[in-house]
Amino acid sequence: MPNKSNEEAINSIGLSKIVFPIIIGILVVAYFVLRKFKWSEFQSIPWTDYVYFWVGLSLLFLIIRHLAYATRLWILSEKEFGWLKCIELIFIWEFSSAVSPTAVGGSAAALFVLSQEKLPTARVTAIVLYTAVLDTIFFVFTLPLLLLMFGTHIIRPGLVGFSNLDYWGYSFLMAYVFMAMYGSVFFYGLFIKPEGLKRVVIWLTSFSLFKRWREKAIKLGDDFVIASSEMAGKGLALGLPAFLATAIAWSSRFILLNFLIIAFERNLSIDLWTQGALYSRLESMFVIMAFSPTPGSAGVAEILFNGFLSDYISNETSSSLIALIWRFFTYYAYIIIGAIIIPNWLRKVVKNKKKKSSQ
Repeated sequence: MPNKSNEEAINSIGLSKIVFPIIIGILVVAYFVLRKFKWSEFQSIPWTDYVYFWVGLSLLFLIIRHLAYATRLWILSEKEFGWLKCIELIFIWEFSSAVSPTAVGGSAAALFVLSQEKLPTARVTAIVLYTAVLDTIFFVFTLPLLLLMFGTHIIRPGLVGFSNLDYWGYSFLMAYVFMAMYGSVFFYGLFIKPEGLKRVVIWLTSFSLFKRWREKAIKLGDDFVIASSEMAGKGLALGLPAFLATAIAWSSRFILLNFLIIAFERNLSIDLWTQGALYSRLESMFVIMAFSPTPGSAGVAEILFNGFLSDYISNETSSSLIALIWRFFTYYAYIIIGAIIIPNWLRKVVKNKKKKSSQ
C-alpha cells in the first residue's frame, strides 16, 4: 500500500482517537445515569444466580462472535493466517472500528493491518472488500424476512405500519436502502464486472462536483479489479463458509443483548416469538447506528438504546445499566484490549521489517 495510506491507518489508532470516543460514550452514559437513574429502582434489582447466568451467556456469545469473525478471516485468507493470528487480528480490526466513525468503519486500518502480515496486496484487498459484501448481504436479506415475520413493530416501539412513519422510521428505511445500494455496487464490482465499475466511478468524478474524490475513486476502481482477479474461481466453496461465519458473528452480536435484557427484566417472556421480535428490533437499531458519524457510534448507540427498547425494558435505571454493560462488552472492552495488543503487534511489524531490510 502507498505510504500515505499507511500513515493514515497508523493515525487512525492514535491516542487521541482512543480518548475521543471514550469521552463521548462516558458523557452520554453519565447524562442518562444522572438524569434518569433512581437508586430505589437499582436496589430492587435481584442480584441472583438468574442475573449472573444470563449475563454469563451474554459474555459467551461475545466470545462466539469474536471467534466467528476470526473463522471468517481464516477462511478468506485461505488458511494463510494461523488460528491464533486470526484472533489477534480481529481484536485489532475491532479496535480500529471502535475508534473510527461507524459510517467509515475500520476498513482503512484493516487494509494496513493485513498488509503487514506478508499477504499479497491482491489478497488483502479482496479480504476487506469481501467482508464488506458479506456483512451487507446479511442485513439486506435478513431484515425483509424479519419484517415479514414480526411487522413494522421491529423498527421502533408502537409502529404499526408504514403509513405512520416518523423520523426514526424514515432513518431506518434510508439507511437500509443505502446499505442495499452500496452492497450491490460492491457485489457488482467484486464478482461481476470490476472494470465496468472502475469506468463508472472515474466518469462520475470527471464532473466538477465530484472532482475532489477523483483520486480515491481511481484507487477504489483499481482495488476492485485487483480483488476480483484474486477471487476469480473461488466460488461457493469459499463464499458459503465465509457467509455462515458472518451470519453467526452478527447473530451473536444481537443475541448477547437479548440475554442481557432477559437478565434484568424478569417479567419479559423468554419464548421464541418475543425474543425473535426483540432480536429484530436490535438488528433494525444497528442499521441506523451503522451510519453514525461518531467513532464506534459512541453516544448515538446509548441514545438509541434508551428510546428503541422502551417497550422491552421496564424502567430507565435498568435501561442505563443494561446499556452500560452492553457497550462495555462490545465496545469499551475492544478499545482496552486493542490498546494492549497493538503496541506489541507494531513492535513485531517493525522488527520483521528491519530483519527483512538487513537481509
